[in-house]
Amino acid sequence: MSALERAIEGAKERNARVVLPEMEDDRIAAAAVTLRADGICEPVALGDNTEAYVAALVEARGVKEALARRMLSRPLFRAAAMVAVGEADAMVAGAVASTKKVIEAASIGIGLADGVSVASSFFLMRFPDGREVIFADCGLNVDPDAEALAAIAQASERSGAALLGDARVALLSFSTGASGAGPSVDKVRAAAEATGFVGPVQGDAALNPRVAEKKGLGAGEANVLVFPSLDAGNIAYKLAQELAGAQALGPILQGFRKPVCDLSRGATVQDIVDATAVSLALG
Repeated sequence: MSALERAIEGAKERNARVVLPEMEDDRIAAAAVTLRADGICEPVALGDNTEAYVAALVEARGVKEALARRMLSRPLFRAAAMVAVGEADAMVAGAVASTKKVIEAASIGIGLADGVSVASSFFLMRFPDGREVIFADCGLNVDPDAEALAAIAQASERSGAALLGDARVALLSFSTGASGAGPSVDKVRAAAEATGFVGPVQGDAALNPRVAEKKGLGAGEANVLVFPSLDAGNIAYKLAQELAGAQALGPILQGFRKPVCDLSRGATVQDIVDATAVSLALG
């Protein structure tokens, strides 16, 4: 069973309520119909503003009341507040809104999970030969320092375990082991030392056991690839799509108290359905 199939089966068992605040978009509306018809989740309508939503922002998030009321006039913040007060179990947005706006609403309305220092994102890459690999962070953190990169790797391991069953993390670099130096590779090395994950390691050594044996680092069987920067991650996932025909599900956000999905603005109806199921698998 593939990671997507496992995610869909798990979502069906959970029967979560998912708020989709961009129902004015035809793709979102069509996806909501499919999600309900297939029993993946129960899409819920965006609620009218209530005092409970205001209290969620004021009491739990420390926002001043007047500002909270202004925020809640916007659908993304209202959707996040619905999750915060328990009227929805997850939030799926981004078909219309920018990543920045989705992150802002989720950060203020829902907040990070305990022990998480930085929100991040990943794509579940599904290749034509059946391989499934997590790419992180390809959509959010531009140039994470060593501490942030370690946090991204740890969050990605949790996501990998939830989706793939066995998360094998590699922190990627242009250098393997001690063969190179410079700010980028030094950052990756520090993150690897802090987490115990394989790294710094080049892409071929991370994925190919024969190359890994020659270079003497790791088993070459990674299925969670953590990139040193947004440049590297974003370029890699788009090249995998265009040159290898991979399907990229996401970006899926990780690190929040409740599941949050930031859709690509080019997402198809099926992409939205699949990304929703994958997001729910993390909850």
